[in-house]
Amino acid sequence: MVYLAEFIGTAILTLLGCGVVAGVTLAKSKANSAGWIVVTFGWGMGVAMAVYVIGATSGGHINPAVTLGLASIGDFAWSQVPGYIAAQLAGGFTGAVLVYLAYYAHWKVTDDSEGKLGVFSTAPGVRNPVANLVTEIIGTALLLLGILGIGSNEGSVSVQGGAQLADFFANGLAPLLVGLLVFAIGLSLGGPTGYAINPARDLGPRIAHALLPIPGKGGSDWSYAWIPVVGPIIGGVLGAWIWNVTGFGS
Repeated sequence: MVYLAEFIGTAILTLLGCGVVAGVTLAKSKANSAGWIVVTFGWGMGVAMAVYVIGATSGGHINPAVTLGLASIGDFAWSQVPGYIAAQLAGGFTGAVLVYLAYYAHWKVTDDSEGKLGVFSTAPGVRNPVANLVTEIIGTALLLLGILGIGSNEGSVSVQGGAQLADFFANGLAPLLVGLLVFAIGLSLGGPTGYAINPARDLGPRIAHALLPIPGKGGSDWSYAWIPVVGPIIGGVLGAWIWNVTGFGS
């Protein structure tokens, strides 16, 4: 059940997140050119809604960087890590396919191939692998620090039975606060790379882009694809370790 929850939660995340990018980017969409604040708010609320739906079941990781970060400090069972990540990647792919279907009539009337790829995955404003990697590391480290900090203020953040972050994601304002955290990261740190801060959010939809019959879609930019995978993993582990070493939650 926890793996199904992570699949559904990550699908909700990418359906709403990639969906808001599609609305802002694709031609003849009523949200066309709505801007960066709309995109970042849409992603933040996508995170919040996903965690509200599945948080009580799986802890609402919806992100391999969160799963690996928590496991690295002993707050999540390593035995469940492969299943969580597989479910998250499948969910990211599925949510992106649903966005493709929801905006089916708009792909053909949109000429911008880079914009079409941007609906599915991130790309840097200035292509500099080292700088882009550092940006993703910083953003994801902040994500883990924020999640653990929100959990600390709600109560215990330890994992019960390796399945969930206590019950704080299932109660009250915690999921909304995590969504606002993602909104803040997007506003402040999203400019350089589009702030993947989640390998499943980028890789799953990028695979969907490569496989779907999108008119005039162009390439899937696989030369860049490792950065929104490796950067968030490093950042997630780093953020969790900073939290653990400093003892902020003790």
